[in-house]
Amino acid sequence: MKLLIAEDDLHIRQGLKALLETEGYQCIEAADGDQAWQLYEQQQPDLVLLDIMMPKQDGYTLCRRIRQHNEQLPVIFITAKSEEIDQVLGLELGADDYIKKPFGSREVIARIRAVTRRCLRLNLSPGQSDTESFNMDGLEIRPAELRALRGDQVIELSLRDLKVLRLLFENRGKVVDRDALFNHCWGRNYLANSRTLDQHISKLRKAIELNAKEPRIISTVHGIGYRFDN
Repeated sequence: MKLLIAEDDLHIRQGLKALLETEGYQCIEAADGDQAWQLYEQQQPDLVLLDIMMPKQDGYTLCRRIRQHNEQLPVIFITAKSEEIDQVLGLELGADDYIKKPFGSREVIARIRAVTRRCLRLNLSPGQSDTESFNMDGLEIRPAELRALRGDQVIELSLRDLKVLRLLFENRGKVVDRDALFNHCWGRNYLANSRTLDQHISKLRKAIELNAKEPRIISTVHGIGYRFDN
């Protein structure tokens, strides 16, 4: 899923990019309103994070232009303003949500996941395989909800988590080597780092396995990659 981050503050923009890429999103950056509009037209992002106070074109103007072009594209405002009138104006222009500065990582991810679920439901038809639930060792994985269920337990998943699990599920009984995982789940342009992959798998195991020390969903094949056997 491709996100456009339109934010003139370099540190905030790069921090959001690093955070969201860790969660599996593909990010493109704009430092002002004109650049954001140009990237929007060229790249056709799936979701826009839009700072309100930007040079050249402010967020309100850009949101209005986007809505004239695409009524369904999710837009989340990034704002330091808290006055009610600003929020009302943004919602009237078609914003889906707000992230107020200063914000924490967990809040950003939670809000983007909520809007992402809406985006997935709108843009993927029920017949598409990417929306269909699948089961791995008693874990029901629901891609359209970015969640997994085990009994009454609800587990939040990132887009990258889903890519890892689906790739293993579709190749069940076979070893998926490390390069294949990187290429499919991180992208071919990503500079492979074994620590990155191992850390992500370790974190995912802790979330989904009944016993992360004796995994049944993501088994390690030493020196090669990973496998799902069930």
